[in-house]
Amino acid sequence: SYGVRLFSYDERKLRKTAPGSALEVFAISQRYQEQELERALHAAPRKILRVGATKTIGDYILPPAICSFVRAPEHELQFTVDNTTRLLGQLEAGQLDFVVVEGIFDKRRYDSFLLREEPYIGICAAGHRFAGRRVSPEELLTETLLLREPGSGTRSILERELMQVSYSTAAFSRTICISSFPVIRALTAANCGISFLYEAVVRGSPEIGSFTCPPLTGRHELNVVFLQHTGAGSLAREFVAPVMEQFP
Repeated sequence: SYGVRLFSYDERKLRKTAPGSALEVFAISQRYQEQELERALHAAPRKILRVGATKTIGDYILPPAICSFVRAPEHELQFTVDNTTRLLGQLEAGQLDFVVVEGIFDKRRYDSFLLREEPYIGICAAGHRFAGRRVSPEELLTETLLLREPGSGTRSILERELMQVSYSTAAFSRTICISSFPVIRALTAANCGISFLYEAVVRGSPEIGSFTCPPLTGRHELNVVFLQHTGAGSLAREFVAPVMEQFP
């Protein structure tokens, strides 16, 4: 129909061509737009907003936006907190209008805009030898590393930055995988390990110290992500406006 090849065989594997990938992005977006058209044709004004966010953003950054939105009595909200990988899958399945993530995503596949930059730091117990210091990557390796689950934004960033200095999480003396930020905070405060996360998670926690470890630590983007060729961007900007006004 379009006069292009959508798939090719490469070493006996079927792969999408560049036109095939482009068609996929348009098809995903078109499905979302069809849902919006059906709502408009049946004269049902949009009241329900379906938003996804990663744990850091959902638990510690977006509450002002959520409060502002639900104050309007005609507004309904379905708010999902999950890791970056699963949120993007739900976005493509048409289950979410937009997502707010701190993880790595394909900027060629989605439209997005910057919510803000947030410091990504190392954390330890307040009395730990790392507290308040600049630490080398080599110093870290004797420590127990508290990690989020695979697919989470904070873990993906750490794994990517470790590769820049030729290490992986396996280089640490021990790793413990925990999906809960409150548990990671409790274990860190009890001097059971160190971790890497966004400053917003531990802001105002005197029992937890912080350290820097370039290039593992630094400032990273928090992005609002939505499907290309859709009107979801305007919904997203209106929703996150209270947060952007608070942190211009």
